Amino acid sequence: MRIVKKLIYSLSLVLPLLCFCSCHGSKSLPEFFIPDEFDSSKEYNISFWAKNDTNQVQQNVYSDAVKEFEKIYPNIHVSIVQYNDYTKIYSDVITNIATKTTPNIAICYPDHVATYMEGKNVVVPLDSLISSEKYGMSGSEVKFDSTSKDMYYSKFLDECIINDSYYMLPFMRSSEAMYVNKSYLIENGFSIPKVFTWDYVWEICEYAEKKSNAQNTIMVPLIYKSTDNMFIQLCKQNNFDYTTDNGDVLFMSDDVNNMLVNLGEKSQNGYFDTFKRISYPGNFFNKGQCIFAIDSTAGSTWLGSDAPLLDIDSSTVVQFETLVTTIPQVDVDNPKMISQGPSICLFNKENNQEVLASWLFMQYLLTNKVQIDYSKTEGYVPVTKKATESKEYIDYLNDENEYSVKIDATKLVLNNIDNTFITPVFNGSANARSASGYLIEALFSGYTTKEQIDTLFNNVDSRYKLSTFVKGEIVKPDVKGVNQYLGYCLLGVIGIVWIGIGIYFLKNYVLRKR
Repeated sequence: MRIVKKLIYSLSLVLPLLCFCSCHGSKSLPEFFIPDEFDSSKEYNISFWAKNDTNQVQQNVYSDAVKEFEKIYPNIHVSIVQYNDYTKIYSDVITNIATKTTPNIAICYPDHVATYMEGKNVVVPLDSLISSEKYGMSGSEVKFDSTSKDMYYSKFLDECIINDSYYMLPFMRSSEAMYVNKSYLIENGFSIPKVFTWDYVWEICEYAEKKSNAQNTIMVPLIYKSTDNMFIQLCKQNNFDYTTDNGDVLFMSDDVNNMLVNLGEKSQNGYFDTFKRISYPGNFFNKGQCIFAIDSTAGSTWLGSDAPLLDIDSSTVVQFETLVTTIPQVDVDNPKMISQGPSICLFNKENNQEVLASWLFMQYLLTNKVQIDYSKTEGYVPVTKKATESKEYIDYLNDENEYSVKIDATKLVLNNIDNTFITPVFNGSANARSASGYLIEALFSGYTTKEQIDTLFNNVDSRYKLSTFVKGEIVKPDVKGVNQYLGYCLLGVIGIVWIGIGIYFLKNYVLRKR
């Protein structure tokens, strides 16, 4: 009987596991629908996960927005969690999805939202909210001057579409700029083109590297802040495949191999370096130890001899004239530069009224005051024509007391909206983006031949699991599939246990008969 007891004990352990696997993952949030009326008699506590670059002025813009909004809607209480890293927001949201403790609103990027959407009804599609006559953009029941859909820059709105629906609203937009030590170029006899080509930039980098070696001085001719963007924009400018709209990763090609071999040679010659390897571009640029600093227009307040924000001792800053221009181009007649900048997304909750309250605050973040005040903090551009065409904003762009590099960076984005692009968004596009930056960084480890780059492709494929992306989905068993598989296994174990019990009793029965 000892064996039987052991078998029964084992069965008692297996059955709870089976129940767990049968139930786990079965419950999800209900699909959101807009209430007929907003219930203003109830109190709502909503959270907004915001991002700022440890910039107190930006934090104040958020805080002021909350105060003004709560005066309009005293029954809606907004708490702000301040982050200084987009990836930290992303990882925390992923963690909280599992426990249904996501914020109500969060700063985001499209790649992030595509991953959030793997959870059923986690992110609220905004189409019905946007078009709602009562609570939509410029809706009749909205208690503040909200912005109508036609007053948004359509290109920025289009960047918020995933699977044919709006899952975000743009919050701010920026692009990349090349900050040039114009004084260095003039002093060394180089002309200043309207648009720099990559070939011309590399020519100057070669000259600067040789000169610094001869004089035994520190010089990093070009520093790129985002190697992800460097890779993606070079692919776009050269018309090399990156990823498809269906999510297929195509950038590990012969064309890209040749491009990387060329860049690998330049990395070994010391013509350029990256933020991840050495430091922020501005830290070298402001010391006169870098000619070309390629960084976001949002980082313009950190660049230049008179930059209001510095990460270095002010005594090490040298005086020179800063030129703000587009990033180097392959074809100057067809410039291409990446569109970037944060958006905001809305998370689903059990209470539709709470979601509606969150949507109202989300719209408030797109009003003129918030848009203009936040854009003034760095080289961001408001996402609405209602803001950029306002007298206040036009006066700001023409204010001689504002930092000229920041104003030039802002104007650069406004003048190139039609030249900006985004990459396809799918579950896995964040991995593809990270992999593209890794390819650039790896060049400094000595990958300089076609064969070595092929090896690098294999490494990056394994590291970021790129070969698992098929038509925008990661090929993996979903939670339900895993549960079913485990359930079948456990049923098999139970069957074996009962068979063992049966064999045991049958054997004892036969022995007793003898």
